[in-house]
Amino acid sequence: MTNPLAQLSSNGVSIWLDDLSRTRIQSGALKALIESRSVSGVTTNPTIFAGSIGKGDGYQDQVAELAAAGASATEAIFEITTRDVADACDVFKGVYEATSGFDGRVSIEVEPGLANDTAGTVQQAKELYAKVARENVMIKIPATKAGLAAITEVIAAGISVNVTLIFSLQRYREVIAAYMAGVALAKAAGKDITKIHSVASFFVSRVDTEIDKRLNQVGTSDAQTMRSKAALANARLAYEVFEQEFANSDWAELENMGANKQRPLMASTGVKDPALPDTLYVTELVAPMLVNTMPEKTMEAVFDHGVVPADSIHGKYEEAKLVLHTINAMGISYDEVTDLLEQEGVEKFIVSWNELVDSVSAALEAAK
Repeated sequence: MTNPLAQLSSNGVSIWLDDLSRTRIQSGALKALIESRSVSGVTTNPTIFAGSIGKGDGYQDQVAELAAAGASATEAIFEITTRDVADACDVFKGVYEATSGFDGRVSIEVEPGLANDTAGTVQQAKELYAKVARENVMIKIPATKAGLAAITEVIAAGISVNVTLIFSLQRYREVIAAYMAGVALAKAAGKDITKIHSVASFFVSRVDTEIDKRLNQVGTSDAQTMRSKAALANARLAYEVFEQEFANSDWAELENMGANKQRPLMASTGVKDPALPDTLYVTELVAPMLVNTMPEKTMEAVFDHGVVPADSIHGKYEEAKLVLHTINAMGISYDEVTDLLEQEGVEKFIVSWNELVDSVSAALEAAK
């Protein structure tokens, strides 16, 4: 009998693990997930590395070497995280080759403090790409206004990008436009555009968390009936945007030259509200060409008791539009919510980055 994760994969959803640590790589546990859990990629962020490096497991020897060399905390983070990502890329090399580069991807993020600095983001993206030195790495760039210009420039340089922190449909359209512009520039510069891939990470659960809080403040019984509906509606409409934007003639021309569609990726798919099914943001977002990056807890929940439909997105666009329209009519501004979530998303990663700097600084000091 096919397990739910294998079923999800066969229904067209690529399963990526939203976690990485050196012990997971060195123990063989990461490689084992390819077979046992149908995992075909990995995403990381400053919060994940703050957790894994903070625990210290597997990092002591490299920290000691870096301390002896007089490395700063920022230099040490660069060396440590790029080594983990390069090693994880090697683990997924077979998947990368078997899927023509669509999967087998490992993502590493530019420093969150660069979120509003286009030039700084481009420079660091190139540095990370050169240091990891693996074709299957993806550089994560946030979908801020400054990030959009950076996405185009980094794609134009022939580097694959995971665009992160997307909350609104309008911003998602801008992300797709930035990707297409980058591919066109790469082609004009003589780059092999068949090697350029991208995913657009659309954040799911945080939308419900913020909108449900506001629905509670509205306080009516009608408002209560709309709880926990906005995130799925938003994510489903993002898939509609994906279908619309990649059906236009400009894209068709690029695709005929060998360009790859930027795939939508569902991120932040761990359920925050304990009253909701713990598989909600996975099983209710099933469609071809989709990626879902999951924390291990969510992945295990789907494996254990997930009921995976053939498709839970198509045929639900009108219902999704009605959900967002109804919530808006209650005085909850979609634009205000998504702008806030983008700002908070950057701020949360900056907090995690600072925690990472503090823990690495302490480890370097202790190793001297």
